[in-house]
Amino acid sequence: MPTKVTFFSSKEYEIDAFNKCKDNKVELAFHETKLQPSTVSLAMDSDAICLFVNDRADAETLQAIKDAGIKILALRCAGADNVDLKKAEELGITVVSVPQYSPDAVAEFAVGMMLTVVRRYHKSYNRVRESNFSLEGLVGFNIKERTIGVVGTGAIGLRVARILSHGFGAKVIGYDPVINEELKNDPKFTYVSLAELLAQADIITLHSPLLPSTQHLISKETIEKMKDGVVLINTSRGGLVDSKALVDGLKSKKISAAGLDVYEKEGRYFFQDKSQSVIQDDVLARLLSFNNVFISGHQAFLTKEALAAIAKTTLDNITAVQSGEKCRNILKASK
Repeated sequence: MPTKVTFFSSKEYEIDAFNKCKDNKVELAFHETKLQPSTVSLAMDSDAICLFVNDRADAETLQAIKDAGIKILALRCAGADNVDLKKAEELGITVVSVPQYSPDAVAEFAVGMMLTVVRRYHKSYNRVRESNFSLEGLVGFNIKERTIGVVGTGAIGLRVARILSHGFGAKVIGYDPVINEELKNDPKFTYVSLAELLAQADIITLHSPLLPSTQHLISKETIEKMKDGVVLINTSRGGLVDSKALVDGLKSKKISAAGLDVYEKEGRYFFQDKSQSVIQDDVLARLLSFNNVFISGHQAFLTKEALAAIAKTTLDNITAVQSGEKCRNILKASK
């Protein structure tokens, strides 16, 4: 009998990827609605629930999942800050994730976003569409020989550092409590303290997971320690940045430009068409109003290769847990 999996927050591009990857061992049901206590009923008679970054898997939702007899919760993403892992363990729900699907996709997007705000591609594009070919206000700067700070040196941070150092000739420094041995031995990369990175970097790019220790890593206090005119890039997790502090940093010109693919309260807006609505989030609306801020809707992961890898790993995870086989992607609550 096939394993029945119910998906929440489903989009056509990922439905296609999962349908191409599935076999006769699984039966897939897709729903556009988000996972929350009131929608768990859509997964009745399922063996597993599959959720995404902005779905809700707090204690209340997990209890509803337990009451429905569902024992597997599969994240089709790397981050798990939207899941109460401790409660899941208490209820006997196994949580799995996709820790690494296409780090190249996010790394390449991060560098592209960096170039966009530094060389003002977005402003030029909008101007030319209105037959304005003026170059006033479009002066950027070279990446070569600039100091770029990479915060978080896992699989994605590693690739960003190498693209910028080996490809662009930038001076790349990095901070991470966990040392990446590959980068440590790279002559074009230097590990420094967070304080040193903030003080030295012309561009700071974030690639850390969202943990209690990294919540609002970019805050009023850390922004004050940055170089004047610093550029900030975040393609990791929205909660790494205190958005109100970022607005203040932009207004004071301490931060000269920002590229954001994530936002700490993105759940209400991202992955949806809100073009006919008024944005009620005043901080997001203010960020969108800056002409030196480029925002995309959590798009960095979105490549054909990444979607295929996410689908394969997610279904492999579910099949392994359901059949009692070893699964290396099971998540456990921090001790």
